[in-house]
Amino acid sequence: MATTARAVGITRPGGTEVLEVIERPVREPGPGEVRLVVHAAAVNPTDIGLRERGVEDLPAPWVPGMDAAGTVELVGESVDRLTPGDRVMVAVSPRRPEGGAQAELLVAPAASVVPVPDGATLEQAASLPMNGLTALLALELLDLHPGQTLAVSGGAGLLASYAIPLAKERGLRVLADAKPEDQPLVRSFGAEAVLVRGDGFPAAVRAETLGGVDGFLDTALLGRAAFPALHDAGVMAVVRGWSDGEPERGIEIRRVWVSTVLERTAWLDELRRLASRGGLQLRVAGTYPPERAADAHRVMEAGGLRGRAVIVF
Repeated sequence: MATTARAVGITRPGGTEVLEVIERPVREPGPGEVRLVVHAAAVNPTDIGLRERGVEDLPAPWVPGMDAAGTVELVGESVDRLTPGDRVMVAVSPRRPEGGAQAELLVAPAASVVPVPDGATLEQAASLPMNGLTALLALELLDLHPGQTLAVSGGAGLLASYAIPLAKERGLRVLADAKPEDQPLVRSFGAEAVLVRGDGFPAAVRAETLGGVDGFLDTALLGRAAFPALHDAGVMAVVRGWSDGEPERGIEIRRVWVSTVLERTAWLDELRRLASRGGLQLRVAGTYPPERAADAHRVMEAGGLRGRAVIVF
C-alpha cells in the first residue's frame, strides 16, 4: 500500500514559478473517511489565491485544489455507502494539514464523496463539486421563492453555468449577462433573458424588470456597481468576501463560503442527479499533467475560460 504520492505543491507564496510536483505522505483512511486514487482535479480561482498568499499557520509546501474525481481505493470504518472501485467525485479544503485535491492519492471525509454523474468523464466530474456547492449555498443564502427574479453576473462562467439551472429548478426567473458571442451558450443554461455584459448590465437588469431584481449572484465581482440591478431591500450573494462599504437602500450582502458545506452529501447528490440528466453542462477547458500546473494557472489568470483547466494524473 502506497505511503506517498505525487501532488502539485506551492513551495512559497508567489507567482507560477512557486508551483512544483512534490511527494506527499498519504495515510490510510480513518473512520468515516475514504482514500481515492485521483485521476483529475480542477483548477479554480481559489487556487490562484492560495498560491499568491499561502496558508496561514501551515508550513509550505501547500497542495491546492478543492475538487477532484477518481476511484475509491480504501474505505474506513463505518463507511457503507462507498466501495473500492467506485468512480467518484469529491470536494475538500486545501487548508487542511494534508492539503487539497491536486494529489494522486487523497483521503477525504466520505460525506464529501459521491458517484460521478452518469455519462461524465472523470475530467468533467472534477469540475462540478466545488462550484456546484458554491451555487447551491448562494441560492440558500439568497432565500428566494418560486416566481422571484435572480440576476447572475458572469453568465458564461462555470459558477454561473451551474447557478442558473439550479435557480430554474427552484422556480426562479433568471437574468444573466454575456458577450454577444456567448449569449446562445448562456441561454442554453436556462437564463430567461441574457443582457449586455459589462458596466451596463445592472441598468439593463433594472430596465428589464421595471424596478430591479429580488436577488443578485455576483460571480463577476462587480461589487457595489451591481446595486442598481436590485430593488430596495434586495439581497446580493458575493463569492469572495465583501470590502466595498456599507450597502444602500436596505440591500443586504450575504457572503458565500463554500468551505462550510463541503460535507453536504445531499447537495452533492443533487448535483450528480441534475448533471446525469443533462441539466448541468460539465465543461473542461483543457487538461494538464501536474508538471504543467503553472500553465493551468496562467490560463486561469488570463480570464475568459469557458470551463475549467484540469490537472490529470
